[in-house]
Amino acid sequence: MRFRHPDGSTVHLAYCTNVHPAETLDGVLAQLRDHCEPVRRRLGRDRLGIGLWLAKDAAHALVTDPSALRGLRTELDRRGLEVVTLNGFPYEGFGAEEVKYRVYKPDWTDPERLDHTTALARVLAGLLPDDVAEGSISTLPLAWRTAYDGRGAEAARTALLTLAQRLDVLRELTGRDIRVGLEPEPGCTVETTGDAIAPLTAIGHDRIGICVDTCHLATSFEDPHTALDTLAEAGVPVVKSQLSAALHAEHPHLPEVREALAAFDEPRFLHQTRTATAAGLRGTDDLGEALKSDALPDASPWRAHFHVPLHAAPAAPLTSTLPVLKAALTRLVGGPHPLTRHLEVETYTWQALPAELRPRARSQLADGIAAELTLARDLLTDLGLKELP
Repeated sequence: MRFRHPDGSTVHLAYCTNVHPAETLDGVLAQLRDHCEPVRRRLGRDRLGIGLWLAKDAAHALVTDPSALRGLRTELDRRGLEVVTLNGFPYEGFGAEEVKYRVYKPDWTDPERLDHTTALARVLAGLLPDDVAEGSISTLPLAWRTAYDGRGAEAARTALLTLAQRLDVLRELTGRDIRVGLEPEPGCTVETTGDAIAPLTAIGHDRIGICVDTCHLATSFEDPHTALDTLAEAGVPVVKSQLSAALHAEHPHLPEVREALAAFDEPRFLHQTRTATAAGLRGTDDLGEALKSDALPDASPWRAHFHVPLHAAPAAPLTSTLPVLKAALTRLVGGPHPLTRHLEVETYTWQALPAELRPRARSQLADGIAAELTLARDLLTDLGLKELP
């Protein structure tokens, strides 16, 4: 979906396909048929943006076989779909029964991360619509914190500098400007937007910036306006933003709230949980850990890294951090010029929701994704952007 900003620039809205498990190119092509095109039809649009997640094997197939890349581009066109952004965070196995900490491997200390991201950039340059010159890729925020030291920091910095050089060459060869954004996430080396400033300014390249995920922003209790203003002052570009909402519990000391939270403690994904205290941010690596007696102070609200559907906040006594998303979006695209032109709805946890909330069929999932995109569209038009055909 495309929108005209009041300054005349085009802002792109997509939804991320990491909600649909696929490890191979055939799986990606099936996604387009079974999920993405039905969502487009529900929205009544001739064109729908999707943020592709390409696992290692799918990316390798596309980057080594020009005919496969042309075939994917043709299939996108045939189904009324377009790609300006990729999710380069998960490497493989994102649809496994248990992902948890594995999603952080390989990290930016491992040459495989550089090679994979380079492949994604080359693929994206070949998938961009003819009238779009700029693409974006979100990526791991360096590494999970426990496996990161001074040597790792230098290896990651060297890898990102190499990536920047490769993106420069790609621009010269293709005319396509591909940018990569570190995506701050609780528990990682770069947990907050503030944590991203030092490593990104050390690289000092306008093709390496930040991806602002509004669920992660909220989970870390960051104020959106302060965070985005600080990034702007530091000269850190917002490459893209993922529109997502976290799980919010206002009164975590109450037994009924604990019971409601426990329904979201599931085995597939990590749900880092945080609370803001007078002594600073406190947290656990997973929701189940937080629910254990006194593992986390409960005098103040808790937020958990669980991407809940944008249009359907959990039932009381829980809610979502949709207000944080709205505040961030106002700062991102509501000013005289957009801070980013790539927005991606990223609710990948539909099948991890409590059983009574999960979609039971493809059609229900398509309905839910279309409803999220409708909400995002309405937020954008309320900010003065005009939806384009």
